[in-house]
Amino acid sequence: MKKFLIIDDHVVVRSGIKLLLSDFYAEARIDEAENENNALECINETAYDLVLLDVQLPGGDALGFMDHVKRKFPGLKVLVFTMSPENVYAKRFLQAGARGFLNKDAPLQELKNAVGRILQNGKYMSSAVAEAMAKPLGKPIDDNLFNTLTSREFEIANLLLNGHTVSKIASLLSLQVSTVGTHKSKIFEKLKIRNLLELKDLAMLYRF
Repeated sequence: MKKFLIIDDHVVVRSGIKLLLSDFYAEARIDEAENENNALECINETAYDLVLLDVQLPGGDALGFMDHVKRKFPGLKVLVFTMSPENVYAKRFLQAGARGFLNKDAPLQELKNAVGRILQNGKYMSSAVAEAMAKPLGKPIDDNLFNTLTSREFEIANLLLNGHTVSKIASLLSLQVSTVGTHKSKIFEKLKIRNLLELKDLAMLYRF
């Protein structure tokens, strides 16, 4: 019996994915988690065949969660299934250990193909993701300034966009407040912005 975990903060989305997986694998066990803490409890208790992870989770640190999980459970297979843009997120999550990255707009058959390939120890990338993977981080992709950020800067930018203060981010990432402040300054410099309002405007422009 296959065991799946769906990590998404929207109950309607989880229910829809669960229904689809039930159609693919009639005897499967399918668990749900709405945030990172719930997900960690599930992963600690159950050996899942596949985890489906959304990029946008409460707390805003899905990339850090991905890195933590893969270090603790290196054999865990993760498919990132999200509405977040592939050209911004795919390369970072795949480099962090995800076995696939798929947009929620993808056809049903593509989701089935992705799940099947990963369960067979393969990897899955759409043509758009493959193109993004071929381009180095640190250089703009389609003029997207967010792709100039390092992994740590990217992580902190995401947390800032989720409303966390510098002090809270320092606590979440086990960093000094001054270190987070320095990263924040570099983020603003690279993105050519002056404040959080401009960061939010830029994020909306690039669907970050």
